[in-house]
Amino acid sequence: MLMPRLAPLIAALALAAPAAAELRGHGGPVRALAILEGGAAAVSGSFDQSAILWNLRTGEAAAVLRFHEGSVNAVLALPDGQFATAGEDGRIALWRRDRGEPVEVFQAHKRPVVGLALSPDGRRIASASWDGTARVGPVGGGEARLLEGHQGQVNAVAFLPDGRLVTAGYDATLRIWLEGEGSPAIRTLPTPLNAIAVARQGEILAGGADGVLRILNPAGEVRTELDLDAGPILAIAVTGDGERAAIATLRGAVALVDCRTGRETARLVGPGLPVWSLAFAQDGEELLTGGGDRLVRRWNARTGEHIGPVVMARPAELNAVAGSERGAEVFKACAACHTLTPDGGNRAGPTLHGVFGRRIATLPGYNFSPALKALDITWNAETISKLFEVGPARYTPGTKMPEQTVAAEDRKALVEFLEKATR
Repeated sequence: MLMPRLAPLIAALALAAPAAAELRGHGGPVRALAILEGGAAAVSGSFDQSAILWNLRTGEAAAVLRFHEGSVNAVLALPDGQFATAGEDGRIALWRRDRGEPVEVFQAHKRPVVGLALSPDGRRIASASWDGTARVGPVGGGEARLLEGHQGQVNAVAFLPDGRLVTAGYDATLRIWLEGEGSPAIRTLPTPLNAIAVARQGEILAGGADGVLRILNPAGEVRTELDLDAGPILAIAVTGDGERAAIATLRGAVALVDCRTGRETARLVGPGLPVWSLAFAQDGEELLTGGGDRLVRRWNARTGEHIGPVVMARPAELNAVAGSERGAEVFKACAACHTLTPDGGNRAGPTLHGVFGRRIATLPGYNFSPALKALDITWNAETISKLFEVGPARYTPGTKMPEQTVAAEDRKALVEFLEKATR
């Protein structure tokens, strides 16, 4: 096992900035966020394989934590100011703020862990994994319960106030599990599910590939639907009182929603790149977002106004090449993870320069999964279009890409753009 390291964040990584500034330090999209007990600190996880502990009063990074072998996909605040991280390596690590290495480590899953949740009594941690299972175990370690039944990757977990666990997966089902043994109640929705959260009185907020927020009662019956018209939903967060929610999408929109009425009250205007993670301050007055621009941004959670100026620069990849303007707009959701130019290099995903005519998972210098290496796909206009017609998880099992589909007209524009941009 690699020895964990605690590195001070030098000025080149994080600017000594006032608390109102954006939090800068990650080298890849910010995949996960949590504000720790007491509200003065936060932790973030990234595709760059690190977690960062932030001082929210100063806006500075207190520590960079490098432990996981792969992206850090989930973080979770625990009692007494502790926190947990989970990643692509299938491990869950428990941390204290005054320690530079984990105090406990669990090999929880066989594939990436993508979601964590804490039980209402603070004694149990639940995890969701792309190995098709969820796991519930004591915070301090011990025997865990493995929850099986989803047909495909489990993308999210959340506890109801009465201790029952809700899981959501690519198979478009919500499953509500009792604390003891027994089969779950299963609710099938019209779309693969990426995110869930629990609101006031145990109502369940669910979002997935079709971009529709669904609010269900504790029995799993749909009460309200809200079409955000902003692409697949990637993350959901709820205020401590359960009254308001934030919904993040692949196209960069973040909607603030009243959980009681199911109506959108405000929309956050950022740079248009995917927003992967959300966390409300404990008083519900501030919202943190983490996205494809590698920043943690701070927002007024009542008005939706950004704290400090928003840099709206167009991604360099879109300025460097000529092509369909519509195709370039569609590609904006991809630009956080992929470059297009010869000197762009790899990010969370491999560079797309020269992708046409290249066999899948053969680009030198990028660590592809064994599942992708086993596929017989050569990238061309037809196969790239098919990828976004049926969705990455179905067409390329084993991928780290977020689940999404693209309408026919936009697929055509995207392929035309990529054919020119990646030559």
